[in-house]
Formats: sequence, structure tokens, C-alpha cells
Amino acid sequence: MGRFLLKRLLYGVPVLLTVATLTFAIMHVVPGGPFDREKKLPPEILQNIEAKYHLDKPLWQQYVLYLKQLVQGDFGPSYKYVGRDVADIIRDTFPVSLTLGLSAVFVSLILGLPAGILSAYKPDTLLDRFCIFLSTLGISLPNFVLGTLLILWFSNTLHWLPPALWEGPKYVVMPAIALGAGYAGYIARLTRSTLLEVMGSDYIRTARAKGLSEATVILKHALKNALSPIVSVMGPLTAGLVTGSFVIEFIFSVPGMGNFFITAVTNRDYPLIMGVTLVYALLIVLAHIVVDLIYRLLDPRVTVE
Repeated sequence: MGRFLLKRLLYGVPVLLTVATLTFAIMHVVPGGPFDREKKLPPEILQNIEAKYHLDKPLWQQYVLYLKQLVQGDFGPSYKYVGRDVADIIRDTFPVSLTLGLSAVFVSLILGLPAGILSAYKPDTLLDRFCIFLSTLGISLPNFVLGTLLILWFSNTLHWLPPALWEGPKYVVMPAIALGAGYAGYIARLTRSTLLEVMGSDYIRTARAKGLSEATVILKHALKNALSPIVSVMGPLTAGLVTGSFVIEFIFSVPGMGNFFITAVTNRDYPLIMGVTLVYALLIVLAHIVVDLIYRLLDPRVTVE
């Protein structure tokens, strides 16, 4: 197991290096710069600013300098938020994005798993069609549209929940639902299909022959083996929910990394863009490693290489 973890972590190094290289190249290919404004700065001031941030050097030297800083754990200073390092911004905003992402994972599981189980329990019935309709609707409806509808209904009309900001548990509800509803539909469809496939196995027929109830057969015997495909997608799903909340954080004014990332892109804050992108890439790599470990625990027959 230790060898497996070491190999996977080493495999993640070239992935992060590739992400850093591509992000750096794309930022500098796009026209414009971090200090281009409607009212242009005097040439002397602009020259001093570019010298301070090493923007006057060739691109390859800028890239090498950034990699040296990165190896030392330094993401550099933010161009937009003067006096703040990128590491400080990430340290302050990452817990918010992590809380929102994990809350969305909880929503997707608490809605998706029961819906998928009910569909498999009563296939080709009105209940099954209703669950399929809801899951398809969740997948098809963009999260920013759902978020806007939630604000309209539960905040402006019913006055049950606050429309924005991040000042307590009740502020998490609507962003988590808006972010997790689509993944809940995906989990519901996947749970239904895997359960229906498992239900045709010999050991399931044996359990039924023993006189066990259909609910016991599904929950105690079939669901355990049907969880493996679901677990295999939970890593990318969790990473996607934690890292894919840009629009939701912007709509609900959540002070997370996604909100700062949008601002960084708008202002061409190169160090902040690089820092947030690398953190997201690292989360995705770690999520895949965790999934492989959980998959191994669920099915000991799986060999860890």
C-alpha cells in the first residue's frame, strides 16, 4: 500500500507540471496584461512595476523563476490584492470552497442514492419513471439556472433562506443544493443501472429463494456490490464539486476560491490564477488516489500496483 501511494504521488508530479506549463502559456498567449487599463500608466511607472514582478524578462525566464518559487512553496504576490500573497488568499478561501464542495457531495448522495434505490426497487413503475424524470431534470438543468430559481423561490418569495453571503449554516443550503443537484441525478441513474445489473446475479436469486424480502435483498446484498462503480466516480465527482463552484460562488457571493479565481481572470492576476489552478489540480490528483484506496477496501480482490 505504501508503495502504491508513493508511485501515485510521483505520477502526480508530471501532471501538476503539465498543468502549470499549460496555464502559464495560455495566460501569456491571451492578449492584454495585468496592468493594462483604460487609463494607461506612464511608461516610467509601468516599467518599474514590470521590473518588480519580473514581467520585463523573457517568458522562459519568468517561467523558470516561477517554478523556483513554487518548489519553495511560494505562489508569489497577488497583482490585484496589493500586499497579499497568493498563499494567504488560498489559505483564507480554501476552507470555504471545501465546505461548500463537501456539502454539495452530501446533497448529491442524500438525494441520488435513495432515488436510484427506489427506481431499482420498483422498475418500470410510476415511481421509477418519476425518479428518472427528476434525475434527468437535475442533470439537464444548469446549476446557475437552478441557483437563480432557488434564490427567487426560497429567498425573494418565501423568505426562508438568505440570498447570498456566507455567515452561517443556513447560508450553505441553497449553494449546496444548486451545486449538488446535477450530480445527484447522475448518481441516481448510475445507482439504478448498477443495481438492476446486480439483481440478475446468482447470489441474488439465492437470497430471494431463502424467502428474504425484496428490501433486504437490495439493501443488504445487492447494494454492497453495486457501490463499487459509484465509488469509482466519487473521486472525480468530489473533486469536481470542490473545484467547480466558480459560478455558484459568484451567484451567491460566497468568498471561496472560485470567486477569487473569476476576479483573477478578469484582472489578469497571473500568480493568483496559477495558484488556484494548481491547488485544484492537486485536489483532483489526490481524489483519484483516495478512490483507488477505497475501491481496494471494498473489493480486496483488486490488486494495488
